[in-house]
Amino acid sequence: MHAYVFWRAATVPALQRRISRRWLIIVAVALWALFYIGRTYRHSGSWLLSGFLEIYTMHWAASLLLTSVVVLAADIVSGFGFFLPRIARQLRGLALAAGLLMSVTALVQGMRPPVVTEHEVFLQGLPQELDGTVVAVISDTHVGPMIGASWLEARVQQLQQMRPDMILLLGDIFESHGNNHAELVPVLKSLDAPLGVWAVLGNHEFYGDLKGNIRAFEQAGIRLLRDQWIELKPGLVLAGVDYTRGRRQSGRGEEAFHRALEDRPPGATILLSHAPVRASQAEAGGVELMLSGHTHGGQVWPFGYLVRQEYPLLSGRYEAGELTVIVTRGAGTWGPRMRLWRPGEILRVTLRSG
Repeated sequence: MHAYVFWRAATVPALQRRISRRWLIIVAVALWALFYIGRTYRHSGSWLLSGFLEIYTMHWAASLLLTSVVVLAADIVSGFGFFLPRIARQLRGLALAAGLLMSVTALVQGMRPPVVTEHEVFLQGLPQELDGTVVAVISDTHVGPMIGASWLEARVQQLQQMRPDMILLLGDIFESHGNNHAELVPVLKSLDAPLGVWAVLGNHEFYGDLKGNIRAFEQAGIRLLRDQWIELKPGLVLAGVDYTRGRRQSGRGEEAFHRALEDRPPGATILLSHAPVRASQAEAGGVELMLSGHTHGGQVWPFGYLVRQEYPLLSGRYEAGELTVIVTRGAGTWGPRMRLWRPGEILRVTLRSG
């Protein structure tokens, strides 16, 4: 992508008049070398150096992707310059400007607080006395080097302002490296709801310090559901499964869903699964509401098209028989603090009986 973008930039008249081809090559090689160094050493060395490399590599990669896509589109439209070469060069200049504009837009969107998306879900098995139960749901905060405790504190305030009956965390709360649990635990500890604060583990909890992450949840008073269920009230069951790498291929995911749902009492069941997979198994098991995250809704267009190949339930609400699946885009970001086109979100779900 470095070679392609700078190769096409060298043909843009406005840049040709101001920057020599030699300097474009020097800049391209320097940016590529810094990117390579950043990907290799961003988790080592001093905090200042590793922090800079983390920010540079993630944000430059996303910006380069966006620019490559629009420049390629301009090339396709112009027949890669074989037809009407002057117009082709002008289109490339517009494409470079569009890539810059999209990158800035994505950065602004990624830095915005997540919006609150409201859903009302009818559950056949929910007792009448639990009608109107409010559930606050947050996922994929990725708190770590890029997103800190102050940001998390603001999200906690958003959750508490909903006055929820229970709060659910769908995994990837912690980033896989650089976590300061001593700073984060007091913030998470301020989460409070009458029916409790519950969580499942995401892939990033496993990628990092798993024992430390589990201990942090416990210290914050957040109860983990690890392939198990709990009856919150007569007629309302909450179940949760771990995320484990390779489960979809190995069949362990099927076993986990079975363990999380077996021998539970009658009533409405809400299932927490970090990844939006095995919805058909959840429906067959009598689950009426499944809540997931993980996909970030693709986070940066056009990456969502690739994510959808692995996770067809990319984001939003899906209905399958008696089952409702809601996949949140997540409150935070993974990698760059960038989102295009939709902002992060927190869910407010109102449960209705019948």
